Amino acid sequence: MGTTSSPTTLDPAASWDSSWELFRNVFQTLLSFPTGSTTPQPDAADCRFTDGASKVYQCDLRDGLKFSSGAPLDAAAVKHSIERIRTIDAEGGPSGLLGALDKVETSGDKTVVFRLKESDATFPFVLATPAMSIVEPASYPADKLREDGKVVGSGPYTLAKYSDGVEAELAKNPTYKGYADRKNTGVVVRYFGDSDALVAALKNKEIDATYRGLTAEEVVDLSEKKPENEGLQVVETTGANIHYLVFNPEDPMAGKPAVRRAVAQVIDRGALVAKAYRGTAEPLYSMVPKGIAGHTTKFFDQYGDPDVAKAKAMLRKDGIDKPVKLTIGYTTDRYGSSTADEYAEIKRQLEGSGLFEVTLVGKPWKEFQAAYQKGEYSVFGRGWFPDFPDPDNFIAPFVGKDNVHAAPYEQPEITDRLLPESRRKSDRAAVTDQFDRAQQILVEDVRLLPLWQGKLYVAASEEIGGGERALDPQTVMQLWVLHRKTSW
Repeated sequence: MGTTSSPTTLDPAASWDSSWELFRNVFQTLLSFPTGSTTPQPDAADCRFTDGASKVYQCDLRDGLKFSSGAPLDAAAVKHSIERIRTIDAEGGPSGLLGALDKVETSGDKTVVFRLKESDATFPFVLATPAMSIVEPASYPADKLREDGKVVGSGPYTLAKYSDGVEAELAKNPTYKGYADRKNTGVVVRYFGDSDALVAALKNKEIDATYRGLTAEEVVDLSEKKPENEGLQVVETTGANIHYLVFNPEDPMAGKPAVRRAVAQVIDRGALVAKAYRGTAEPLYSMVPKGIAGHTTKFFDQYGDPDVAKAKAMLRKDGIDKPVKLTIGYTTDRYGSSTADEYAEIKRQLEGSGLFEVTLVGKPWKEFQAAYQKGEYSVFGRGWFPDFPDPDNFIAPFVGKDNVHAAPYEQPEITDRLLPESRRKSDRAAVTDQFDRAQQILVEDVRLLPLWQGKLYVAASEEIGGGERALDPQTVMQLWVLHRKTSW
């Protein structure tokens, strides 16, 4: 397997990033998302809310669970694993996912009870993220990260060999007990510095499959029938990653609702994904993407097709009769090589309307993040890879005083009523009304403007099967489903 996304750490307490890819395959979580599921399913445990308010969550562990070291995986190990995340509170780590947790209790060796500060029916989704991987207490200190480059888990594979940024060799874990039906005896994951080298390795048969790192151009190229692609296949699945614009409420122009609505009225998402992403993404008209419960098309319902005349009328009604000057910021090194093309197309569309004058500013992620946190942009572009496949994770992080954009968006109806109401309901199919209303508010405010939803691709040799089932609903690669096809 080849990828351009190498782990930043081998300790789950330090990671809220692409390291989850490796964690999913070498550790276990209490719950997981098998391919095709939209709600957490049992992995190391059977779990349920034991109260009517979604504040007490109990998990009963499977019998006979062991770590690869031979030590038993018991309730104490689960308590240790969750509590050390909060104790260490690593920068860039996942402790923020545990904001609703009050305390963890154990009863005997097999029962763990999570008591929450407030009702939160999304807590099972949090437990199903690779961030909540269960680690062996003897190998992972309670108050500091493990940094010896080794792993002790209970997942489908053991980490037989690891070279940081180069290669991870996974061997079948003989003591594994979980939901994964392993179709292979082991996998070698090779890490590449860029997609050119990744694609060359695939075409030269140095690797069997790829994931994460292919550009739109490379996906299109690999899908074409030509001699150098003989024996290769490209498998497409719907992704849950989204890209969107964030308007700075303190900016003299982007702070005006009429300006935000005019931008929303001008943007042509179809042209954007066609030109910048060559069909490897699709237009998005809701902050909640297709495939997630609660998805709507409310931005299309409100604005319809791009219409410059309507946008002009919106501005004129607010007394704006000169081109609006906007500085739009984006990151150059986080979302792939097509990002620059994306923002060039946005600039072309806005200036082509005659209603805007746009200055683009592209910076590496750390500089870009510092700049938007200081309010240097009128508008800036962000991407979002969900922590779990629930509509809450596409709305809650973006609203409130301390949201992920460092631009306070106080919307009490969402934060004080709709989200708390939805979190009291463990049946996530029963929260449609709350998220429908929340999305309507987002349309009315236009503080956020959804642009597109990604598609996911696995490029592989035709000898490799399982690619269509390899990505779970968190878009994390389940290596155990890949196998070499048998010839008859």
